[in-house]
Amino acid sequence: MAIRKISEYPEEVLGKVGKPVEKFDEELAALCEDMFETMYDAEGVGLAAPQIGLNLRLFVMDCEGIKLIAANPEIIETSGEQSGQEGCLSVGKVPAVVVRPMKAKLKAQNEKGEWFEREAEGYAARAFLHETDHCDGTLFIDHLPKMRREMLIKKFKKEKNWK
Repeated sequence: MAIRKISEYPEEVLGKVGKPVEKFDEELAALCEDMFETMYDAEGVGLAAPQIGLNLRLFVMDCEGIKLIAANPEIIETSGEQSGQEGCLSVGKVPAVVVRPMKAKLKAQNEKGEWFEREAEGYAARAFLHETDHCDGTLFIDHLPKMRREMLIKKFKKEKNWK
């Protein structure tokens, strides 16, 4: 197991639609272990493959009692609405209020390639949506109005001492 470097905005991989996971083998299992270790080390609740520089449709999550590996994830159903703070390991954990569905149903494959569906609500649903977005090349800041997004990016750059 190894802690991987987390890709940060505006790295190109974060804006690309991930390629499907096709091989479900020991290499994938080891990658998922690395992803969990990296996520825990960074004090996150989810981590997608693009966040460690890999253009793959894959994420791991451990949030509100839901711990899973999701390869080739799809959100197949949503309902309701919630508004709450959201941050991202790839955007320096700089938070912003994002409106998301209250409930989400995820369809994905586990590390063995077996399909499953899982429902969540509240914070866990937010994690399903956030991590699946990463697999689609979308960051949570893309859901913000332009002015709020620009302010958040400015704050992130200031924290990184970028010009």
